[in-house]
Amino acid sequence: MATMESLISLVNRIQRACTILGDYGGDSGGAAAASLPTLWESLPSVAVVGGQSSGKSSVLESIVGRDFLPRGSGIVTRRPLVLQLHKTEPGITEYAEFLHKQRERFTDFAKVRKEIQEETDKITGKSKQISPVPIHMSIYSPNVVNLTLIDLPGLTKVAVEGQPESIVKDIENMVRLYVEKPNCIILAVTPANQDIATSDAIKLAREVDPEGERTFGVLTKLDLMDKGTNAQDVLEGRAYPLQHPWVGIVNRSQADINTKVDMIAARQRECKFFSTSPDYGHMASRMGSEYLAKLLSKHLESVIKTRIPGITSLINRSIDDLESELDHLGRPVAIDAGAQLYTILELCRAFDRVFKEHLDGGRPGGDRIYGVFDYQLPMALRKLPFDRHLSLQNVRKVVSEADGYQPHLIAPEQGYRRLIDGALNYFRGPAEASVDAVHFILKEIVRRSIGETQELKRFPSLQAEIASAAYDALERFREDSKKTTLRLVEMESSYLTVDFFRKLPLEAEKGGDPTLSNIDRYAEVHCRRIGSNISSYVGMVSQTMRNSIPKAVVHCQVKEAKRSLLDHFYTQVGKKEGKQLAELLGEDPALMERRQKCARRLELYRKARDEIDSISWAE
Repeated sequence: MATMESLISLVNRIQRACTILGDYGGDSGGAAAASLPTLWESLPSVAVVGGQSSGKSSVLESIVGRDFLPRGSGIVTRRPLVLQLHKTEPGITEYAEFLHKQRERFTDFAKVRKEIQEETDKITGKSKQISPVPIHMSIYSPNVVNLTLIDLPGLTKVAVEGQPESIVKDIENMVRLYVEKPNCIILAVTPANQDIATSDAIKLAREVDPEGERTFGVLTKLDLMDKGTNAQDVLEGRAYPLQHPWVGIVNRSQADINTKVDMIAARQRECKFFSTSPDYGHMASRMGSEYLAKLLSKHLESVIKTRIPGITSLINRSIDDLESELDHLGRPVAIDAGAQLYTILELCRAFDRVFKEHLDGGRPGGDRIYGVFDYQLPMALRKLPFDRHLSLQNVRKVVSEADGYQPHLIAPEQGYRRLIDGALNYFRGPAEASVDAVHFILKEIVRRSIGETQELKRFPSLQAEIASAAYDALERFREDSKKTTLRLVEMESSYLTVDFFRKLPLEAEKGGDPTLSNIDRYAEVHCRRIGSNISSYVGMVSQTMRNSIPKAVVHCQVKEAKRSLLDHFYTQVGKKEGKQLAELLGEDPALMERRQKCARRLELYRKARDEIDSISWAE
């Protein structure tokens, strides 16, 4: 049966893992990121709050049992120190680790102090400025209890030389950022030789925790009080009552620090002070740094027990969010060349499905092709300059030139043919324009389809290759379509519809003036009739072109794109070696990093859920 201590240790490990993964204090790693940081915040921690020189750093060292924090006058703690204590098995050498130096273990705690100082100076410089960027540190020792402690800059009332005037408010806002969280336990440190009514720590704790449910009062420097005075009223809860008991602490004096009195000796001296004191002897068992550590640990047990259902629920929601995000980002690509080729072909098929949906109406785009045939082509045919080509002057000129030195005998057939050939040649423009218009629509559909294929978003190199291959294929289809549509125009010129013209003399005899054949061949009425006849024939051909050009374009471009857009690409990719396939499946580094973060978080949360489920505690 696991103990509650196991659960506290688990909470500590989760907090550390969250810190390593960047889930502490916010992150921007994707859709689930909004919920992830709250996991760290949902776990209880202890914030040490007090005025400058109140002895809060000494309290921290007393709990740890190690001398490791920088010391000096004025503001020494200039960055939050998030300290996680991990209880180890007896006999294990104590050591410390920093988040910014994860692979390095510090067994010399003098070097720990130096590292904290240097890491502080990296951000704030060797000044009296402060920074909200925390230092994350863990201590592994058989002599500690499992806790997460946060040492915050000391509250102050005035700015000193080298500090901005806003420093007082800046420090308070930084401290509030931590202590306002409902899962933060406040360790309000106040020196006993100071009036409790003026305590900065108690004042702030009262504002953020008016009921005192999260506040533990710590009274330091009891040994420095004036003779004849004591702090019994405070320690026994009469002067300022809290829901949790006050704890008195006797820290090492500056002389003790200077002479390097170790923490074990200091604890023994502290224990002796309370046990032999006439003022505090009756409460000695509830005083001292060791008692404070045990008190906090016991309180954590009850807090964790209360919060576990909510923490478990949050973990489950985070797991669901992360799994959804990983599905959205896509799973890691296989290393095997065969599997990579299969993946590429599957991705191409996914793109092809989207492309066909655009053409078939499942997505917008295909309707624009119909617009080319229903609006642009008819408009272009109507705008052809047949009126100018079949004007009286041009008909007379062409017929005359076609006769040469030998005038025609009955009808100017050569003139007719030249006028018809010239008119039919105008159809080349609308035919080519239709081909080009559909080509550009298909290119745009390819571009949109690549962007809309979710599976492809991970692979920019493959996107570019598919786009290039598709554009090359569309270019081939366009050339084939142009040849076909222009061939339709040439076919109309190659063989005229004889029946149409054979009817013309009969119609002329039925409806014309019998004397008309005797007038000069260049007479105005005669030329107008020629122009009218040719115009009627061109109109008939125009209707044919309006029907046949779309058929040719759809057959050569649209149908072919649906059938074989990536056929050439498939042939080429099948010849590629493993390294080339891997390059095609190269992902955006930012996306890969995002997936790795999600995967690590998911692993952490699943493990945390399993461990929480496996732990039972006594009611």
